[in-house]
Parts: sequence; structure tokens; C-alpha cells
Amino acid sequence: MALTTGIVGLPNVGKSTLFNAITQAGAESANYPFCTIDPNVGIVEVPDERLNKLTEIVQPKKVVPTTFEFTDIAGIVKGASKGEGLGNKFLSHIRQVDAISHVVRCFEDENITHVAGSVDPIADIETINLELILADLETIEKRITKVEKMAKQKDKDAVVEFSALSKLKEAFEAEKSARSVALTEEEEKVVKGFQLLTSKPVLYVANVGEDDLLDPDQNPYVQKVKEYAANEGAEVIVVCARIEEEISDLDGEEKQAFLEELGIEESGLDQLIKAAYHLLGLGTYFTAGVQEVRAWTFTKGMKAPQAAGIIHTDFERGFIRAEVVSYEDLMEAGSEAAAKEKGKLRLEGKEYVVQDGDVMHFRFNV
Repeated sequence: MALTTGIVGLPNVGKSTLFNAITQAGAESANYPFCTIDPNVGIVEVPDERLNKLTEIVQPKKVVPTTFEFTDIAGIVKGASKGEGLGNKFLSHIRQVDAISHVVRCFEDENITHVAGSVDPIADIETINLELILADLETIEKRITKVEKMAKQKDKDAVVEFSALSKLKEAFEAEKSARSVALTEEEEKVVKGFQLLTSKPVLYVANVGEDDLLDPDQNPYVQKVKEYAANEGAEVIVVCARIEEEISDLDGEEKQAFLEELGIEESGLDQLIKAAYHLLGLGTYFTAGVQEVRAWTFTKGMKAPQAAGIIHTDFERGFIRAEVVSYEDLMEAGSEAAAKEKGKLRLEGKEYVVQDGDVMHFRFNV
């Protein structure tokens, strides 16, 4: 499933440093705006302790984690919606992603220029949000006049679309996002086709200095970001991008030792990857056998045949049933055979809604 979250922010807030840490891709990071012109795309493993535990039980020949995609989008500046900087190109890149990870600078460093001259995370957030809103307003205005004429002629589809566009236009003119607008189910279907920038789910990434990492809530900038995000119902992940970049060069044991030395249980990147994954309503199911233990990404709410189709289209086309045991039940039993003896291994049909952590074996016939 090729879902991706775009890393956005003003220039010099730590986006490319963070991206380098996530993917070890080495995207150019420099102390001036627009050093990242084309979006860099990187694939990263989704950290999941359950995969490690399954591997211990099954002892497979091969282990395959599930992955997630991040896109590093160049820094947006004020006026981007009107083409300032490289605005039009940047906004088109954001249009292609499924969710937004908004990196906000929450550290002071006289050696790193701030594009606005001083550190103010809320002003930074509002600068970008306003540019996205203005771009969306332009999209809506291009369409609304045409639809209004059709709505007046009582065209059923046009009436629904005009209602949705009118609500959005009012919100955008009040500098509010599409996410804040209450739409009917019919209106939401219509609006989806516009790929509005401010309809995409968002999480905020507060990039702090090394000294703030142990107790980030003492950082007044972080406090402000959390207050702002709470009003939107959004999540905040605190990272120190520079430290994360250092950690990314270490192997598993070295990384763990480094985190323990810092007094941190889980890296900021692992938290970010998990948060971005869940922001899009994604879950993980597993297939487990002696040849391979593998994690698969699925969209929550998906039924068994569609989940099977993620492995191969033939699995969905010829789906018969799924053998399912929950991860918890399998761990408690200690093996698939023991889980079966305890009646924890179930046979599920086409209407079964897959749950996060299901360990599945699909039966199909093509």
C-alpha cells in the first residue's frame, strides 16, 4: 500500500535533517532556503516489537517488516500560494501525499538562520497553514461559480457540490482549514476529488535542541505547539532531529545503548513513524510460517478478502476463508498448534473485518 506522509515546514526548521535520519538517504541539508527542490522519497520500516516476538516463536528463514513512505518537501515561505519562492511546485508536491508531518522549529541556534528572523513556532505554523488555505481557496473559487449556475437549475449533483463548496469557501475566508468543516457524507465524497491541501490529516513535529529532549514540556515553544495542536485535535511528536540523525548511523544494539545513555526509551523517529502510520488509519496484520514471518500494512476497516489482496490479487479473487489468531492469543498459547488446541484459531469468511495484530493464513482457489 503506497501511502505517504509529506514532511513540511518553513526553511531551516530541520526537515531535511529529520528526513536524513528517517531514511539515511542523505538529502542535501544546508543553511539556506530551497536547498531541497525536488521532493525526496524514502521508505522506512515501521518499528513493531510484535514482529520480533513472532520471529522468536516461529524461527523463520526470513523476516520482512512492513514499511511506510515519507516525502521530504522543500521549505514553504510566505506567499507560496502566489508562487513566491518555489511555492507552486511545493504545493503540488503536498497535493500528492496522503498526510502531513509539519516540522516546527522549537530551538534557538544563532548559527542557523530563521527565515522570519526569530523563532516563533505558532507564527511558523500559521504561515504554512495560511498558504495551504489560500491555495485551497483558489481551487474552490475556480469551481464554485460554474457549479452555482447548475445548482440553480436544480441539478442534484450540483446542489450537493455547491453546498460543500460554499461551506469550504466560508471556512477558508475565515482562515480555517477544510478539516474543520462539517460536511455530509455526500459532500465529503464530492470534496475528495479536489485533493484539498487542508483536508489532509496533520501531525506536528516539534524539533528541539538536545538539552530539551529529556523534559520537552519545559520548553515554552513545545508548550505552545501542544496547545495549538490540541485545539485541532492533532498529535505532537517531540524530536531532536540532529540526535536522530546521529542515531540513524548506529546498528540495533548501539542505538539502544545510545538511547539508554540519553535516558530515552524510544527514539523520536520511531514515535513519528508509528504516529504517521496511525494518522492514516493503518494497521498491521502478520503472516507467519517457517519460510517467512511478515508484517503487512492494511487500512483499518478492511475485510479479509481485501486484506488478502494486498499479498496478491489472486488471493482476493479466489478467497475462500482465512485462518485467524490474534497476536495476544498466539503469544499466550506459545505456538499456533497450542492456540488451535485452545480454540483460539478461528476460521473467518468474506465479511470478517481484519484487526490490527491478526496473524492470518489465507485459503484461496483460482
